[in-house]
Amino acid sequence: MIRILIADDHDIVRQGIRQVLALAGDLEVAGEADSGWAVLSALREKPYQLLLTDLNMPGPNGTELLRRVKEEHPGLAIVVLSMHAERQIAAGALKAGASGYLTKGIQASCILAAVRKVARGGRYIDPELVDKLVFATEAGETELLHERLSEREYQIFQLIVKGISLNDIAEQLHLSAKTVSSHKKRLLQKLEMTSTVELVRYAIQRGMII
Repeated sequence: MIRILIADDHDIVRQGIRQVLALAGDLEVAGEADSGWAVLSALREKPYQLLLTDLNMPGPNGTELLRRVKEEHPGLAIVVLSMHAERQIAAGALKAGASGYLTKGIQASCILAAVRKVARGGRYIDPELVDKLVFATEAGETELLHERLSEREYQIFQLIVKGISLNDIAEQLHLSAKTVSSHKKRLLQKLEMTSTVELVRYAIQRGMII
């Protein structure tokens, strides 16, 4: 039996994951967490074989959380289940210690396959991301400016270009307004821009606003 800790700050997502994993007799959801701090606490309390986690949660998140988990539990298998399908986000998660990366629109059968394969020491990448990760590298594609952003910076960038205010972003992400403002300043520097208008123009030109 593979003991799994699932982590996501939305109860409905955790419920969906539980239902998917319940389809298999060899997988057990032995714990749940709704924040980065809860993940670290749960892993210290009892043993797990695999962590199935989102990247964007309150507390330590993204690659910071993955690195901390691997430092404390180097033998733990990690599969990321994220809303982000961008290659730089996936590559960053894999580099930080994840052995699997899935997007939230993936089929239930793929989640089961990924969990089993990673728990056995293998690696599993969302089929839709394989081309982006492998062939882009082989082709020597030029880095896009937004690929310089961290997970959190990219998340805030997406919300800004959708017209959401910094205060609302702070509330949505459980951050202080000052922290969001600092992230905006850094992402503007990385994108070599000076205003929100430039961010929106950049996103529109690349079809990044839905």
